[in-house]
Amino acid sequence: MVKHLEKEEDYDLLTEKGITLVDFYTEWCGPCKMLASILEEIDYMEILKVDADKFPDLARKFGIMSVPTLCFYKDGVVMQKEIGYRTPEEIKDIYKKISGN
Repeated sequence: MVKHLEKEEDYDLLTEKGITLVDFYTEWCGPCKMLASILEEIDYMEILKVDADKFPDLARKFGIMSVPTLCFYKDGVVMQKEIGYRTPEEIKDIYKKISGN
């Protein structure tokens, strides 16, 4: 399920148990738009989309220098960070590695 960050305070959703993918993106980014359709199809983990233009302080806090940046969290801890477009297969492989499945 894809959620869009509405308030910076909601970023603490990442402290929840399980695996969450955070997609830092912008509206003007071509690869971000291509990735958006892929993320909509994912049903095996939570996805939080963060617009880096709307939340620049949050992007800076997490060291986001380029979009798209995908941060994979497990139980509130960043396990892996990927910069740039990723295929559905690459995303699933990262998920499997982090989840141990």
